[in-house]
Amino acid sequence: MGYTIAEKILARVSDRETVHAGDEVLAKPDFVIAYDFPGYTDVIFRQMEEEFGIDKVAEPDRYALFIDHMVPAATTAEEELHEITRAWGRKNNVPVYERKGIGHQVAAELGYATPGAFVVHFDGHISQLGTFGTLAVGVRRHLLEAFVKERIKFKVPETVRIDITGALQPGVTARDLFHHIVRVLGPRSCRGMVMELGGLGIDAISLSGRQTITSLAMFTGAITAIINPDDKALAYIRERQRLDIDPLFSDEDAVYHARHSIDVTDLEPIAVIPPSPANTRDLSEVAGTEVQVGYLGSCASGRVEDLALAADVLDGHRVKDGFQLNVIPTSNEIMKEAAAQGILTRLIAAGAFISSSSCDYCFGRMGVMRDGQRAVSTGTLNVRGRMGSPDSEIYIVNAAAVAASAIEGRIADPRPYLKG
Repeated sequence: MGYTIAEKILARVSDRETVHAGDEVLAKPDFVIAYDFPGYTDVIFRQMEEEFGIDKVAEPDRYALFIDHMVPAATTAEEELHEITRAWGRKNNVPVYERKGIGHQVAAELGYATPGAFVVHFDGHISQLGTFGTLAVGVRRHLLEAFVKERIKFKVPETVRIDITGALQPGVTARDLFHHIVRVLGPRSCRGMVMELGGLGIDAISLSGRQTITSLAMFTGAITAIINPDDKALAYIRERQRLDIDPLFSDEDAVYHARHSIDVTDLEPIAVIPPSPANTRDLSEVAGTEVQVGYLGSCASGRVEDLALAADVLDGHRVKDGFQLNVIPTSNEIMKEAAAQGILTRLIAAGAFISSSSCDYCFGRMGVMRDGQRAVSTGTLNVRGRMGSPDSEIYIVNAAAVAASAIEGRIADPRPYLKG
């Protein structure tokens, strides 16, 4: 009987030869990552000292902090929170990464996405490190345990294997593929489990596209997503990875909770209808719906290929008068590359507003909507109030559809703009 990649990683960090789904283990995370946010990291830092008597972490290289929300600070309270994070980092000799972009993306760029590693974070979107064969789990408030103890209690999860077949058509992206998975399998299909992706369809998708898919795993109920690292992933991460460990892979005879095969050959662009990330429809069903705001960015969909696709749609066109198109590259590295390729210039020429990388547009601190407005978005969520008023609406679509909708002022299929 074989083992999944998740079981192998958890066996390694638990100092056990093997583990099976359902086993209770004491696992030592290779990396403990957090972003500062009020009532979260500041509370953890205080609890460490006041409740546990811990002045400093024992292995600072295992920890990393990101300042990627409320950037730049708009109030003194926000800046004071950032200084609490900086000061804790200095005191503990823990790196604090600020103004480099959205932490989940930057963590991969900085090599915390080491193949075969186990990473914990507060936020579930850290699952995108699974693109590189990393088991990265958002443990929410249980992150305190990882700050005060070397090992955390962890139940080895079951794994659902999803094989993707076929190839995506022009104008259809990894974003559509993920939401199609939710539509086919359901929003609870991987509840409490690992979503493992593979198949020739995944092999054909870029690393950026894979990061989009793995970053959204929580919307199947999964605790994380992972892909067995191939040459494409290893080539990217090899010069960045922070640990010298061998990549791990699922065995051919690994035991899964379930196995599914999904063909994406005939997949069309998708729209996720407010107010739930489970409301998946073909975009054609809502085409023509008037929209006033567009958001292209987030930890899921603001990478170079997303920006380039939007620019391809916008070339020769202008954003409709009165429409607000906000474009936020996922990281500074991505912004730099998009600038070097001339992509940002093309977007600006079409009337897009380009802003520096942060989480603020996604969680509703910047670019907020008023009552009655509708947005097309590549953000992570479409629940009420996510981008402003609870009486506004968010339609999740791919990057090309955001651009096409910005041209028309209504939800639009991007494929006619990409022909030829």
